[in-house]
Amino acid sequence: MANYSDDDLLALSGIQHIAFCPRQFALIHIEQQWQENLFTFSGRELHERADDPFFVEARGVSLISRSVPLLSRRLGLYGIADVVEFHKDDCKGISFAGREGLWKPYPVEYKRGQPKKDDFDIVQLCAQAMCLEEMLGVCVAEGALFYGKIRRRQVVQLDDTLRQRVVELSFYMHELYNKGITPIPVKTSACESCSIHDLCLPEIASKRDVRVYLEEILKGEETA
Repeated sequence: MANYSDDDLLALSGIQHIAFCPRQFALIHIEQQWQENLFTFSGRELHERADDPFFVEARGVSLISRSVPLLSRRLGLYGIADVVEFHKDDCKGISFAGREGLWKPYPVEYKRGQPKKDDFDIVQLCAQAMCLEEMLGVCVAEGALFYGKIRRRQVVQLDDTLRQRVVELSFYMHELYNKGITPIPVKTSACESCSIHDLCLPEIASKRDVRVYLEEILKGEETA
């Protein structure tokens, strides 16, 4: 896979959006539409409590760093990790100036609700891990999702199947973005809690391609 240039990088957060709904991804990241609701507000509050770019905490055999910048030229993604813990591992870690031994990164992503049946959150965590691997030159085999509603972590094994899913989603993100495509809506039960439901309007939006619809109208006016 070829490396992406700076101008081609997309926000890593989009991988969760496109896994949830390609139309949501396009409306937010291509058309630049966004609408706050109760779920995004409470989720943002949770992230703000976790994010402090000037804070590094030592806890026994772990170091905790917040708001860690991420970049992967292989995936063409950039973003911020809520929390990256560095666990002491003298065989498979990286070194820190002023600290003895080696430290292995362990990403932790904070979410508002509770564990989901689908992989929307998991692919985002895996993408963060893949960024860390590329940046630091170490293997990140595991991470965790912290859910605010249950106040517990869900440990995630970052296996080859999940990594391939991230590669495919990131490629799809770039494909839609480069072509400027906004997919037609597909109504599901998840639409009701979507943060941009009132912008998407899946109940009334036409299933036909808008450009084709407009071309037909203009053609009709020309022949009238």
